[in-house]
Amino acid sequence: MRHGPIPGARGRVRPLTLLGDTVLREPCREVTVFGPELADLVEDLFATMYAARGVGLAANQVGEPLRVFVYDCPDDEDARHLGHVVNPTLVETGGVVVRGPEGCLSLPGLEAGTERYDHAVIEGFTVTGQPVTVRGSGFFARCLQHEYDHLQGRLYADRLTGWRKRRLERQAAKASWSRG
Repeated sequence: MRHGPIPGARGRVRPLTLLGDTVLREPCREVTVFGPELADLVEDLFATMYAARGVGLAANQVGEPLRVFVYDCPDDEDARHLGHVVNPTLVETGGVVVRGPEGCLSLPGLEAGTERYDHAVIEGFTVTGQPVTVRGSGFFARCLQHEYDHLQGRLYADRLTGWRKRRLERQAAKASWSRG
């Protein structure tokens, strides 16, 4: 039995920002007001993430350059992790570096083998301003690092080198959503 509201049920699905939009390349601003507008943004992020069938979504991916992201992501043991973080700080990464397939709702239909640590810890706040610490391993650690990168103005494509980077750039240029 569910206790509490379903994330995103009150939210509206917003258009996603795509590769080439400048808001994806700029570091996001700290949230300074914890109130109804922030709560609405978090609901919209969940609704948009679910509509796009993603496992995480940062605010700049819907055109809001604020330090907020949501997630509904499994780890490698298939345990579900559901939540949001406001003004996150990546305080720890570690373990082994794993190259695994990574995609992004702002680069729809594309993915590339991307190196990430298999352990990550994020500290930040809830939508009501309460401190929160989120620990992830495996795929969930990848998700946390990916969403944190968005808030820094980085995409997973920025972590690629060599032929992987060149291949993704070619695929993005040919994609139906490409602005190039």
